Amino acid sequence: MPLPSLSRRNGSRTNLKPVNPGRHRNSASKEAEAVVEDTELTSYLRALAPENDPESTGTGKRFGEAQVFQLRMNLIAMEQLKDAAAERDLSPQALAQEWILERLSWESQANSAQQRRHEEAHTDEFRFDANAFDQPVAR
Repeated sequence: MPLPSLSRRNGSRTNLKPVNPGRHRNSASKEAEAVVEDTELTSYLRALAPENDPESTGTGKRFGEAQVFQLRMNLIAMEQLKDAAAERDLSPQALAQEWILERLSWESQANSAQQRRHEEAHTDEFRFDANAFDQPVAR
């Protein structure tokens, strides 16, 4: 038994007739004439969204100077993070970001303190008794 054809009649699109739009109260031409640009609204929206906003995600590639990192955690650590975030009424991502920024600040302070101690210990500065130069040198 042959299957019926699922194609259009005569296999061509040339026999399609334009659809009569009918009579409508607001036709497209009347609506186009009635549209007036609201300059106040346009300027207000332009002020809210400047074109060169550094925090814009315009292309989706950047958000200011931020960069995205993926973080893989085991199930137990992830549950601990979720619980800690829930206690603080934060999202796990926000809490993780806060902790990382705090740790980076702490590391920076610790490194600068360690560097100061190292510089103070290995200085070329010598200290002499002020009275040592008042005495004449024996020849």
